[in-house]
Amino acid sequence: MASQSPPLDALLVPSEDYHQSEYVSARDKRREFVSGFTGSAGYGPTADISCKQRSSLVIRMRIGEDPPLDVWMSDNLQKEAAIGIDPWCVSVDTAQRWERAFAKKNQKLVQTSTNLVDEIWKNRPPAEINPAVDHPLEFAGRSVAEKLKALREKLSSEKARGIIITALDEVAWLYNIRGSDVSYSPVVHAFAIVTLNSAFLYVDKRKVSSKVSSSLQANGIEVREYGAVSSDAAMLASNQLDQATGVNFGQNGVCQNDTCDNDLIWVDPASCCYALFSKLDANKVLLQQSPLALTKALKNPVELDGLKNAHIRDGAAVVQYLVWLDKQMQEIYGASGYFLEGEVTSKKIPETMKLTEVSVSDKLEGFRASKEHFRGLSFPTISSVGPNAAIIHYSPQAKTCAELDPNSIYLFDSGAQYLDGTTDITRTVHFGKPSAHEKACYTSVLKGHIALGNARFPNGTNGYSLDILARIPLWRYGLDYRHGTGHGIGSYLNVHEGPHQISFRPQARNVPLQVSMTVTDAEVITNRIRKFLFPEPGYYEDGNFGIRLENVLVIKEADTEFNFGDKGYLSFEHITWAPYQIKLIDLSILTPEEIQWLNRYHSKCREILAPYLDKNEMEWLKKATEPKLSAKWFGVARLENSNWWMNLPKLTIAGLAD
Repeated sequence: MASQSPPLDALLVPSEDYHQSEYVSARDKRREFVSGFTGSAGYGPTADISCKQRSSLVIRMRIGEDPPLDVWMSDNLQKEAAIGIDPWCVSVDTAQRWERAFAKKNQKLVQTSTNLVDEIWKNRPPAEINPAVDHPLEFAGRSVAEKLKALREKLSSEKARGIIITALDEVAWLYNIRGSDVSYSPVVHAFAIVTLNSAFLYVDKRKVSSKVSSSLQANGIEVREYGAVSSDAAMLASNQLDQATGVNFGQNGVCQNDTCDNDLIWVDPASCCYALFSKLDANKVLLQQSPLALTKALKNPVELDGLKNAHIRDGAAVVQYLVWLDKQMQEIYGASGYFLEGEVTSKKIPETMKLTEVSVSDKLEGFRASKEHFRGLSFPTISSVGPNAAIIHYSPQAKTCAELDPNSIYLFDSGAQYLDGTTDITRTVHFGKPSAHEKACYTSVLKGHIALGNARFPNGTNGYSLDILARIPLWRYGLDYRHGTGHGIGSYLNVHEGPHQISFRPQARNVPLQVSMTVTDAEVITNRIRKFLFPEPGYYEDGNFGIRLENVLVIKEADTEFNFGDKGYLSFEHITWAPYQIKLIDLSILTPEEIQWLNRYHSKCREILAPYLDKNEMEWLKKATEPKLSAKWFGVARLENSNWWMNLPKLTIAGLAD
């Protein structure tokens, strides 16, 4: 830092790689290396702020609770300070926001020519040469030629002559390729540039087999070395890239001659790195969300069928896991189990038999791995017991994780990558005797989960407008959660996919929900008590817990009696199949409609998963999904094979509720 020109007063080390990825490869975990922080999001700023603090002091701050990073840096650094960044690891949006914040005190954002962390990282993991593979049309549903044609039509309509694509999932989706360069996401480290007349893939050529190369060439895509994207971006800016390739203008049927008035370069400010943006003429850049983000989110019929099939197999794996775990908790820990609420029979357990958060999550992965088209997990499994379940992105480690406890809630949030789809599901269970408070919290979460999943809404509605539906049952008790409610999910791609979302955050207003989008329906309660002990930010008290329920939904057209304003109405279809634990539900809190929904959903679970389960597993599932009635309204707990209700006076649902 001191040897730079000008010398740097601070260096910002983000979590992201050159593509602004959520998950990064081992060699791109620079923030973790420099700070030791292994969390899912954050920055590792290194600064000499001797005027206010000792430079060796580590200050941990919470995103969303403490002041934003740029505000804190500006306040704590002297005027005219030089703040360094690697422009390859920072998006255009972020860099420009920081520049505005630092300008208030004449502080300057300085782009370093190399990554300074890499220079001191002696044992940095080497780059892996993992092969890129074709993603067959039987899973992709649309050919590369179709996708390129649609993209070029969009470029032309926006007066753009080219686009720089940096998001790894967009490159993979556009060119129908997949890889294994990043854990949990089947992508290849690559950039793409597409013009009205040509297309390029920038990738380590050692990853591209002759078969993949032939497929790309057949679609008019030229493969170039990964590092060449920098010089080619400059050539694109000066309108020399097409000429350098020798392509004929108009060969793709969009621009018919070399006098096209399209003169803009399309760049997504949220995903394009500042380094490539800096190669362009800022006055001729279209800073706008990538057109591929929405197109990719609108699943075609083949992708939808694949996602539904993947979730069926995944649901079977989850049920098999619950059957196994239920038996283990009873046999090893003397728990009453998934169905009963008896006291735990204490046992002395040998170390070799103990179940931990990591050992049971490995077992869950094993059940998934036995399923057709399995390719790996879609994110690190959140396998969490008791207070650990209150940590939203908790990541158990083998050496420090907790042992399973039959007297505590157990939450597992997990998913997998299959060739035909990506999955994400959360269930919360208890193998002992849950408290009345735990039941009330679980039921409130379930009510919000049902309310959102049953929503009907007009075309043009965004996720910001629907987010409240999931929270109202929680607000009634003064409860809430600090994250969004739902995210899109990829088709054998990223488990978190935009551009739409269901959230209280303003960006959820940007994109309306549309037919064939996928979105998760995830509600959570974290019941925790925090004690502030400097310098540690806090810890969770024994006996506290977290509850989360999550399904994947597909948006479809709703069959409504009326159609006010001729807008058309939409609804959700559940494609996740796994039971909710009846033992954790306080049926007296549910309305008749909610109980009816629960019974209907459980009936579908039995029907859909039956072909994938053996006799023992199916018997367990039948018991877990037995239909229920609430004693609050009907004076009975189960619906038997009788017609007693036919003799009751005719009542409306509202009357029954009263």
